[in-house]
Amino acid sequence: RSDRYKQLARKAAPWVLGIAAAALLATLGYWGWDYYRRQTMAKASEQYAAAVEAIQAGDSAKAKQLWTEVSKSQASGYKALALMHLGAFEIEQNKVKEAVALWDQAADAAPDPMIGDAARLKSAFALLDTAPYADLEGRLKPMTEEGRPYRVQAREALAFAKLAAGNAAGARGDFQVLSQMLDAGE
Repeated sequence: RSDRYKQLARKAAPWVLGIAAAALLATLGYWGWDYYRRQTMAKASEQYAAAVEAIQAGDSAKAKQLWTEVSKSQASGYKALALMHLGAFEIEQNKVKEAVALWDQAADAAPDPMIGDAARLKSAFALLDTAPYADLEGRLKPMTEEGRPYRVQAREALAFAKLAAGNAAGARGDFQVLSQMLDAGE
């Protein structure tokens, strides 16, 4: 009987050791990935805070440089916010196309709809006076769905786009609906 247990242990030992080694490697791999992710987030956070301090001190060149570095980061939240700030720099120089491209990148990089829709809304506002209605509708219509964070603002921008496109009746109807929404601003 003892020999059978020894023989069974010899057959099972490589499997048990293999499973234990795989579990150890998986645990160490996860720990390493998590450590790398936390370090990336911490670095992006520090750079982002330094950029905010630089812009408050009036050093927009340093802020732009720091936000450019953050925009290349893997920390998606900080990356999206940095791209939004870089878009603001471009819009200040009347470079609408470049600003819209940066805000679109920010929307794609955003980790949640709150940040992503804010970037999408900024790009739609920048294009409101120049883009055709179909373009604006494509950008704004998805944001008007129930549960989206900037639903009211997107509906208002879409109404202004209708007005700019010459659809006064459609815009009037949208504005009337907006005026009766409980979550709409004044």
